[in-house]
Amino acid sequence: MIPQDDAPPAQPLPPSSAAPTPAPAPVPPAAAHTLRTTHLESAVEQLADGLLRERRSDRRWRVFFRIVWLAVALAVLYALFVQRVQHAAPTGPHTALVEVRGEIAADTEASAENINAALKSAFEDVNAKAVVLRINSPGGSPVQAGMVYDEIRRLKAKHGKKVYAVVEEICASGAYYIAVGADEVYVDKASIVGSIGVLMDGFGFTGLMDKLGVERRLITAGENKGMLDPFSPLPERQRALAQAMIDQIHQQFIAVVKEGRGNRLKETPDTFSGLFWNGEESIKLGLADHTGSLDYVAREVVKAEEVIDYTPKENVAERLAKRFGAAMGEGAVKALRSLGSIR
Repeated sequence: MIPQDDAPPAQPLPPSSAAPTPAPAPVPPAAAHTLRTTHLESAVEQLADGLLRERRSDRRWRVFFRIVWLAVALAVLYALFVQRVQHAAPTGPHTALVEVRGEIAADTEASAENINAALKSAFEDVNAKAVVLRINSPGGSPVQAGMVYDEIRRLKAKHGKKVYAVVEEICASGAYYIAVGADEVYVDKASIVGSIGVLMDGFGFTGLMDKLGVERRLITAGENKGMLDPFSPLPERQRALAQAMIDQIHQQFIAVVKEGRGNRLKETPDTFSGLFWNGEESIKLGLADHTGSLDYVAREVVKAEEVIDYTPKENVAERLAKRFGAAMGEGAVKALRSLGSIR
């Protein structure tokens, strides 16, 4: 037997893996307060940084828009300056040009206000040897045309200058009303000239309303106050009144043509019927005098080859005003005016 005292000492057992994990030490209240404060400060810094970035972005956009508006203002001033320079340009003998383009009406470029202002400037310029009306218009308001005709007659008598009408594609109705105020009318052989007449147009919806079962409730004070209402029947008496009115305007038109053309007019049964003719035929009928263009008249008739345009031009400011709301209701106004319009 081996003596017990000689046996090796006993080895300690390794700790068991299943021993429980000791609980974390509790955080002291002061340390917890410091931790919360740190988180709060971090959140405040992030918020402040975001607000700062946003303000910087807003400031950049404000600067950008200020630059844009400054550029627009400079463009408007430049356009106005250029326009003044262009009007101040004539310094020597020249032919003054006034354009009559498009519909003749109060709210168009071919309004009496615009045309008469250009005519006045042209006549008053001592270097303008004569005035040429270059016409390309189907006509329009007899009131506006009459105002231009009267102004031509007045300025001719005051300044003693000749006025020539040069027709491009079309000179009809109210446009011809203006043209006869000139001393001579020049056309292209294929121009459309004439239409000496008056019309009043509109629509009647009474039959359609009956089919749809729609009742028109129109209350007026005055038996003829609703005259030409498109949603009401047109009584024969009101039709006769409207016809008499446009017949009277037609006679005014005829008198102006006879006064302007004088003995040159070769009147036929169709002259004042509303028909129109090409330029070549209009010369034969005495509605026009010769064929010729603007350059021809300036060079060969006026003897002042340089042509200066006195027609008012829409500038940048006016275009911007229209774009940003000045013409917002233009469509509605035109629709209302078209009911029973006369031209």
